[in-house]
Amino acid sequence: MRILVLGATGFLGRHAAERLRALPGARVLDGGRAPGSALPLDLAGADPGHLAAVLREAAPDAVVNCAGAVGGSALALTAVNARGPAALCEALHAAAPDARLVHLGSAAEYGPSDGHRPVAEADPARPLGLYGASKLAGTLAVTGSGLDAVVLRVFNPVGPGAPAASLPGRLAQELHRAGPDGRVRTGDLSAYRDFVDARDVADAVVRAVTAPRPLPGVLNVAGGTARPVRDVAEGLLRAAGFAGAAADRIDEGGDGSPRSAAVPWQQADITAAARALEWVPRHRLEDSLADLWAEARGRPAEPVR
Repeated sequence: MRILVLGATGFLGRHAAERLRALPGARVLDGGRAPGSALPLDLAGADPGHLAAVLREAAPDAVVNCAGAVGGSALALTAVNARGPAALCEALHAAAPDARLVHLGSAAEYGPSDGHRPVAEADPARPLGLYGASKLAGTLAVTGSGLDAVVLRVFNPVGPGAPAASLPGRLAQELHRAGPDGRVRTGDLSAYRDFVDARDVADAVVRAVTAPRPLPGVLNVAGGTARPVRDVAEGLLRAAGFAGAAADRIDEGGDGSPRSAAVPWQQADITAAARALEWVPRHRLEDSLADLWAEARGRPAEPVR
């Protein structure tokens, strides 16, 4: 089985590619802008005709699109998150119409939740900002393409390799720099989020690639539990072995995320993914944070499996 992974050097892409390489008989090709990519291409700016030529030569049985932007200018966000998936779908139609496409979406596509009810795939998508709107545009391009495609709508990923652009990754780095007697400044951490380990996301990708039947257009991939964001800070402090109360180490008086105030609570309904993929998350948040801290300290985390 030939599997093309776009964005294979990113946080989620790295985990997904490693899990896919473990499949018997799988040949995984990585495509993207990173030096050394098997298929050098920039999905955001690629001409669909050129992209089709690349896909025709690669002849993939499946394509996994982990490429995405979480920040930057409006042009960068829309180019990567909206135009990129649309160009990819057009190219797949021309060059590999029978390939399965697995595209990573985002919980930011949903926007505010309805009280404390877990959000399901059939609920309306009402993104609040450009990031969520650009991801939703990419999802609509995929689900409306007519391809054998599924969007895995990933909630708040955590675990080894979490980038500084994410709160867990930034907190791990700043706590490491501050040391056992230091103090880190954050925004308000009272919002509730649904965290999922990157290795569980990778498992969902593998199951979506190999599922023998057509899949629903969108599937939530999450832990299935709303946790205070403050739990991330406290979990990292425990993993670090830093003594004292979290309030002594974390100053929440900094500027927070506007989305945290606008979306104070979010939890995913993951029953559809369990039904379609026979998938359930296996990593506890505490273990994800322990492995993130171990990597921040330069120690090996739990291997991807």
